[in-house]
Amino acid sequence: MNDNAILASLRGGLIVSCQAYAGEVLFGADVMSRMALAAKEGGAVGIRANSPQDIAEIKARTALPVIGIWKERYADSSIYITPTMREIASVCDAGSDIVAIDATDRPRPGGALLPALIAETRTRYPEVLLMADVSTLKEGLEAERLGFDIVSTTLSGYTPYSPVHDGPDLALVGELAKALRLPVFAEGRISTPEQAAACLRSGAYAVVVGSAITRPELITKRFVDRIVRSAISG
Repeated sequence: MNDNAILASLRGGLIVSCQAYAGEVLFGADVMSRMALAAKEGGAVGIRANSPQDIAEIKARTALPVIGIWKERYADSSIYITPTMREIASVCDAGSDIVAIDATDRPRPGGALLPALIAETRTRYPEVLLMADVSTLKEGLEAERLGFDIVSTTLSGYTPYSPVHDGPDLALVGELAKALRLPVFAEGRISTPEQAAACLRSGAYAVVVGSAITRPELITKRFVDRIVRSAISG
């Protein structure tokens, strides 16, 4: 698919984030690729995946467009979603159609500058779309100016200066959709189909849902907590 075809295939659809971390029961590329295949069978139009291994396996099994990230921690920065050129190159080499990068207004590892990372990525991987994970309208506007192809609300509520909501940040989705010429993806704390639909009504181009679909330990905990609260309240 070319860039336009990839974006067209995602419009108005559900992208499922399939991620598990070291030490968790579902950790591993084989398990995550099966999770992604199940999501495809349920109607997902794309997958968001973490790490080169998971990306390559998911791409091979599903053939769906993949938003690739690689979460890595550095001591000198709070940015961890595809934070440096090392991670960007790795997820591109693994077959990502889109690479998501933290585009928040925070210092990057090693003092790297976001415009330089974008320029190098464009030079080395001209076929890969760039998605800016942002937390505010200001960051979304800057991402468009810098040349990103997509903006996502992924980090709303996860920076010290962005508001925390119980559900998705519908206000930010709407503001970005009105202000930008780019597709705006809604992501973050989307727990129900009704909330996903509300994101689309607010102007989202597509919706990304993870924990509510692919983290059974968290889904189970919500049920257990509700049962316990119900028992206590009588």
